[in-house]
Amino acid sequence: MRICVFCGSATGRAPGYASAAAALGRLLAQRGIALVYGGASVGTMGVIADAAVAAGGEVIGVIPSDMVDREIAHQSLSELRVVGSMHERKALMAELADGFLALPGGAGTLDELFEIWTWAQLGLHSKPIGLVDTDGFYQPLLRMVDHMAAEGFLKTDYRKLIQVSADPAALLDSFELVSGRPGCG
Repeated sequence: MRICVFCGSATGRAPGYASAAAALGRLLAQRGIALVYGGASVGTMGVIADAAVAAGGEVIGVIPSDMVDREIAHQSLSELRVVGSMHERKALMAELADGFLALPGGAGTLDELFEIWTWAQLGLHSKPIGLVDTDGFYQPLLRMVDHMAAEGFLKTDYRKLIQVSADPAALLDSFELVSGRPGCG
């Protein structure tokens, strides 16, 4: 089982964001779930990878060649795959993963989240998607998503494709129910 985690190249202002990333990295390792992520050693990307590695987990990083120096590619992973573009990065992370979680992050995190969510809407995959809502970070986005649905731009069924919880363990448990795959819960 592999879970792709979308997260930031920064750690954010509140210390809870880095703490949540570290806790998720440890949780994945403890459950024997491999982490697939953006391959950087900085921000919450670095925090989650370091925590998973320290806990004995498998960590697969995927990073575009032009970002190896800028995002400082992590050198202590189980595997680091260098690809040619952001498009290739997202496609490979999606291919490698059995499900997706998004920690708090910036535009890149939202780009990855929205693309994988759109692919689910289009029927290109049926893998579970979850938001780790650390300190209510995703509440403004969820209000916007609900507004999109209320205004007729998003089907209610599509809104239901994203699960939300501040507790990543609960999300992983729900992923097992959705995916039907053993080992997630």
